[in-house]
Parts: sequence; C-alpha cells; structure tokens
Amino acid sequence: MPRLLLIDDDEHLAAPLAAYLRRFDLDLDHAERPSLGLQRLAGGGYDAVILDVMLPEMDGFEVCREIRKTSQIPILMLTARGDVMDRVIGLELGADDYLPKPFEPRELAARLQTILRRQRAPAPAAAAVSTTPLVFDGLVIDLERRQVLVQGRPVELTGTEFELLVLLAREPQKVFSRDDILIRLRGQESDDLFTRAVDILVSRLRKKLEPLDCIKTLRNAGYAFAGARLVP
Repeated sequence: MPRLLLIDDDEHLAAPLAAYLRRFDLDLDHAERPSLGLQRLAGGGYDAVILDVMLPEMDGFEVCREIRKTSQIPILMLTARGDVMDRVIGLELGADDYLPKPFEPRELAARLQTILRRQRAPAPAAAAVSTTPLVFDGLVIDLERRQVLVQGRPVELTGTEFELLVLLAREPQKVFSRDDILIRLRGQESDDLFTRAVDILVSRLRKKLEPLDCIKTLRNAGYAFAGARLVP
C-alpha cells in the first residue's frame, strides 16, 4: 500500500482524510509542522507528499524547496482557492500537481493515484511500443529503469518530467502543442493555468538536461525534441 505524508497544520483534516484514502489503498501519515514532516521524509518510506502552502515555521513553498534539494518524491500542493500565483510558484519549485482548498476527497484521491501511477509505472508510450533505450548524442533515456543520463551523468527527474521527456524524444522533430502534452500526460485539455504549467514543466526539464539544448520552442505552436536517435 503506498504511503503518503500530509504536511498540514489542520488537525481536523488528517484523521477523516486518512480514513477516506484507505478506501483507495492509500496509507496517510500526518505531520502538523514542516520540521517534523522533513524529518519523517528523511527517514524514507514514503511514496508521495501532500503539502499545504499555509504552514507554521515555514511556508509550503520553502518546504517544497527543501524537499527538492534531496528528493524527487511526488509532491501535491494544497493552495488557496483562486490563488493562481500560489499554484504557479509551487509548480516552478518542482511540485507535480496542485489542488485548491476546499477540495473534494475523491478528487484528491484521483490526483494522487495519477501521480503515483506516473512515478511507478513504465512510461505509457514506452509500454505500447518498446522498452529499448532512447539514445541520442549526449543523452540516454532508459525506459525500463526510468533513468536518464546526460553526458554520462545520471539526472534525477520527477515522474512528470520523465514522461514529458519520453513523449518528446520518441518522436524527434514532431511539434507537440501544449494541449497535446496535457492530454497525453494528464488526460485533459488546457486552460490558461495549465498552459502555464506546461511551460514551467518544460523549463524545469531543460534546466536538468543542461548543457544539452534538445527541447526547442516553436512560437505559437509548441515544443519539439531536436536530435536524431543514434540507436534505432
């Protein structure tokens, strides 16, 4: 059963939410303070984090930043309803998804299941075609191990970043619009916020792939992987 850590100072939220998530075979642990949450994460054993933005000691953005220094564990952030900037900042810091408060527990469960599936399962595109590594000049994408090497150096990607890289690299030179990317990764069409989320995701991925410059932006069209496979 996947183990989740909720970092939220709302003492009335954790118990009923844990009881609800058990119906979906999700085991929820709770830390009211960021310091305790970070301590528990350091001990390992968790599969995803649910992180509130408004916290004592430090806000959720700082907690997200601290987690990303050492871990690529999936993070779902809970933000104030209508506060678009909170969501954008969270995505920029490396969160995998967000959900505005108040939320429906069923939607939270669905989001968590999607995040965990992306993190654990083979890439959807890879499963349907081949698990042969994708090899380019300076870049190796191991689909079975979900590992990426940049100029021989291992690079840690979140599940979403890995799925995006595989999506683009499987069809070099093909232009994927933001809607294409969202439908393939999330199963939904974009709105203004999700369009921004794609741009943030691409920016994060590019930074991790440096010094390679293999993801190109085509103005008013989308993104494409620039490079030819060295191994068919």
